Amino acid sequence: MGRRLATAVHVGHPTTREWVVLEPGDEPDDELAAEITNPHAWEDDEPTADQDEPEPDGPKQEESPPFGFTGQPEAEPAQPAPRRRRKTADTDE
Repeated sequence: MGRRLATAVHVGHPTTREWVVLEPGDEPDDELAAEITNPHAWEDDEPTADQDEPEPDGPKQEESPPFGFTGQPEAEPAQPAPRRRRKTADTDE
């Protein structure tokens, strides 16, 4: 059984040079599969370590957000209102 695609891909056929659209779930032949260089286009064949390990019974600890991301948008600093200039009265005395 060949590898299965996880996403749709557009790839040039190596011999006919025609564009081929492959859908998720397709299993392309080896010649065409060699042209698909994005590793994220393929389904995972092996279960990851996260799927093999059972969930702990204790409460989950909150994970800190990634660097620079707090989960809430930051408020933009308020710009001070421009100061109005008052005209001085011209007195010709």
